[in-house]
Amino acid sequence: MPRERNDSAIPLRPVYDRAEGTPHELGEPGTFPFARGVRKDMYRGRLWTMRQYAGFATAAESNARYRYLLERGTTGISVAFDLPTQLGYDSDAPQARGEVGKVGVAIDCVADVERLFEAIPLDGVTVSMTINAPASILLAMLLAVARRRGTAFEKLGGTIQNDILKEYVARGTYIFPPTPSMRLVTDVMSYCSAEVPQWNTISVSGYHIREAGSTALEEIAFTLSNGKAYLRAARTAGLDLDTIAPRISFFWNAHNDFFEEVAKFRAARYLWAHVTRDEFGCKDPRSQMLRFHAQTGGSTLTAQEPENNVVRVSLQALAAVLGGAQSLHTNGQDEALALPTAQSAKVALRTQQIIAYESGAAEVVDPLAGSYYVESLTNELIERAGELIAEIDDLGGSVAAIESGWMQTRIAESAYRAQQAIERGESVVVGVNRFVEPGGTRDTIPLLRIDESIEREQVARLHALRTARDNALVGTRLDEIRDAARGTANLMPRFIEAVDAGATLGEICGTLRGVFGVYQAKEALA
Repeated sequence: MPRERNDSAIPLRPVYDRAEGTPHELGEPGTFPFARGVRKDMYRGRLWTMRQYAGFATAAESNARYRYLLERGTTGISVAFDLPTQLGYDSDAPQARGEVGKVGVAIDCVADVERLFEAIPLDGVTVSMTINAPASILLAMLLAVARRRGTAFEKLGGTIQNDILKEYVARGTYIFPPTPSMRLVTDVMSYCSAEVPQWNTISVSGYHIREAGSTALEEIAFTLSNGKAYLRAARTAGLDLDTIAPRISFFWNAHNDFFEEVAKFRAARYLWAHVTRDEFGCKDPRSQMLRFHAQTGGSTLTAQEPENNVVRVSLQALAAVLGGAQSLHTNGQDEALALPTAQSAKVALRTQQIIAYESGAAEVVDPLAGSYYVESLTNELIERAGELIAEIDDLGGSVAAIESGWMQTRIAESAYRAQQAIERGESVVVGVNRFVEPGGTRDTIPLLRIDESIEREQVARLHALRTARDNALVGTRLDEIRDAARGTANLMPRFIEAVDAGATLGEICGTLRGVFGVYQAKEALA
């Protein structure tokens, strides 16, 4: 039976002969409130960045994948890090055993970053690094490599995710408590505004909130609330918001409900424009623009009949394009089973290229504008997400909502309802709960396997580094970090000097743990 409401509980009508809900003035593309797009000409002037998320095993193997994708037409690099790196542990730490290079590339030191970008000009391609708790240290490694190459920092373009709040609420790869973690965020903002002006210092992520089970409505509200928390932190740190806000970007999920996803991107831009101008007093139009990267929905991929995922990814990618993304990653068909092979990554890239060059979707700005259905969904999402943001404000903002467990509970409840709908057959997943192959077998496709020798080789390189470096100098640099962490000095210059001297990620994070402590998650409220 057709649904009466979508997953965000918005009523659905059989026919839309006019736009429903409270009308909102969406303006023209490239003008406030930017709901119809951040640029007047959108893709007619410049296509979105085709940025395939990749990283596995060692820096050398990941470098080979980046070069493979660049040769086939990607226009940006997006780095996936393994779990030890995300959690600030070196590859020889007991906590890293069995996880080195498994879900991303293992990075212990600046030499690894040199290998990661070998033969790739850092001033010729934008780099996105999906790293959060130790984001500032990984950025310091990249900057140290650029300095060694003689590449001016002002020529570097890219993004560091650096969104610690969503780690507390959705992913769990946090290290330090919220207060020092937010200090690390604002240290990056402050340093880059002066030294690396083309760098996006934070990518506020709704993607992982959606992957954890939120609705599209909650993805908008929770993500923009986190964005507001970062603006407050920047203001408290004495930073000029019209300097900082233009380098804040967003990261959204492109999920299954095609039309709601298009409306979600439009509504999010509208709301952020009003937040920055009306609540925070940002006057620069660049501060008011919500620029975003999108990734197709990992949680929508199925291990059963994985070739069906190509169709899912195509529709999700098209929704992101019609919604006005500045950057896009398309998942591989095999990612419900393993990291993508080179072949599946190529097919995912080709999906973007077909949309860009064959579909005609890039030839018109905001092509679904005027659709009664899309305009109705846009209006509803603006209203309902605005109300939810106000509710979070009443709780004291997103940090308070996260620390109390309120936000996590909301996401868990939505995830439970979605799973129940699948199990009852109310929400159809082709090949899983309807149109299932006899016997229910999974198709056999080639999978990427990470050899166990990767960990041994990475650990051997790490031990060789510790033997060859000037350990007295490293100790001095770590002492400087410890002293700065106890005070208020910006940590970024200390991180750059430390990694350049050979200090490892684990050693720097261990030093910070000694000053900041570690975060212990609280049990969510019932």
